[in-house]
Amino acid sequence: MLVKTLACGICGSDLHALHHMEHMIETSRRASGGGDGGPMGGGFDPTADTVFGHEFCAEILEHGPGTTGLLKPGTRVVSVPATITGTGVELLGYSNNLPGGFAERMILSEMMLLEVKNGLPTDQAALTEPFAVGAHAVAKARLDKDSVSLVIGCGPVGLAVIAGLKAKGHGPVIAADYSPRRRAAAEMLGADLVIDPAAEPARPVGGLRRPHGSRRPEHGAHDGQDLRPTRGLRVRRLAGHPAAPDRGQPRRQPDRRRRRLHGDRQDRAGHRHHQGDRADLRVRLFPEEFARTLHQISEGVIDVSRVVTGKVGLSEVAQAFVTLGDPDPT
Repeated sequence: MLVKTLACGICGSDLHALHHMEHMIETSRRASGGGDGGPMGGGFDPTADTVFGHEFCAEILEHGPGTTGLLKPGTRVVSVPATITGTGVELLGYSNNLPGGFAERMILSEMMLLEVKNGLPTDQAALTEPFAVGAHAVAKARLDKDSVSLVIGCGPVGLAVIAGLKAKGHGPVIAADYSPRRRAAAEMLGADLVIDPAAEPARPVGGLRRPHGSRRPEHGAHDGQDLRPTRGLRVRRLAGHPAAPDRGQPRRQPDRRRRRLHGDRQDRAGHRHHQGDRADLRVRLFPEEFARTLHQISEGVIDVSRVVTGKVGLSEVAQAFVTLGDPDPT
């Protein structure tokens, strides 16, 4: 299917790949067991031209050979960022053969397309992919009704995890980040407790209280009264300042069997590199979670109306990469 790109988000992975693509390929290779079958390792050349972009909303222009034509030209769609070809699967945004969402046109697989309905704004529809990543992390965590979730790092993926937790009715959810803007976004997406690790020293979880000045009184049930030490504490280390876990995390270590880590690390030179659970480093297509996330956004179960903080044209993308590298740009 030939489509026209309408909107595309800049992912944290794009920021990493711009400067550390070789490291990402090596991490991908190791995650796949050391062979050439990693999601980015098999034939991908980091020195060749690559068009980034995997968080997109597009409009159908033309149907290719062998398609059913059920979705008509002019229909707005989103898709899992992968296109099935005669030789395998191309990861859109990290392919030498097919362009990603920063291109004016893309080639998508008809079987992967989901129609954007309910008058959902295009820029909000483009957020389906990152919020589906959060939903996938929540599904992998296998939470029970007594679990308390701690999200350390409230960048895009951290926020998506918070939204995914609340969409499934989990709580309380504790969010920690140094950035005031990110803490505000975490609160907006439903975090029950928001912590500034620089201002609030680590202490037993039962002593936590809702931050002074919180505008979310409806979450008073989670003001710390029912936050008892528990073996069900789930820690999600997403990104952000490397000291965050040291000061924002409760003194009691969670059960290692129940901890899930997602995100990146930062070396002493300030460079960030992907790391995480080996199983989750493999690229997995999760069409059911993707479709469910689009439905939740369309129905307002996940409110992303205030998540988009800026829009730029193609000529401004380079500066946008610089700006997004700072969680609190001035």
